[in-house]
Amino acid sequence: KKLPVKDLDLIVIENVGNLVCPFDFDLGENAKIVVLSVAEGDDKPIKYPGIFAKSKAMLINKIDLLEGGLVDFDIQRAKTDARRLNKDMEIFPVSARTGEGMNDWYAWLTESVKNV
Repeated sequence: KKLPVKDLDLIVIENVGNLVCPFDFDLGENAKIVVLSVAEGDDKPIKYPGIFAKSKAMLINKIDLLEGGLVDFDIQRAKTDARRLNKDMEIFPVSARTGEGMNDWYAWLTESVKNV
């Protein structure tokens, strides 16, 4: 009740647990965004279909770990499985460490805030 919502353009609510929790709770958000780390595995859209089906965007983070085979992650599988659950979801492969892909994510986020 103390948050000055009318004065803010964007509020980010971090999930309260794992990939199931944000799906189970209505937090009054305009959009759900799911972050999938390549270190977690490419099977998450199949294991947790609810959050992927309801999200407007998916960030595939830590893509810098894909170079040199540091992790076993099939980015195409993750994208395909997520699209089967939600054909309209935007997908952004990003690396928060290197900045790769972040400009596309920022542009989408900025545009989304304008449309609310």
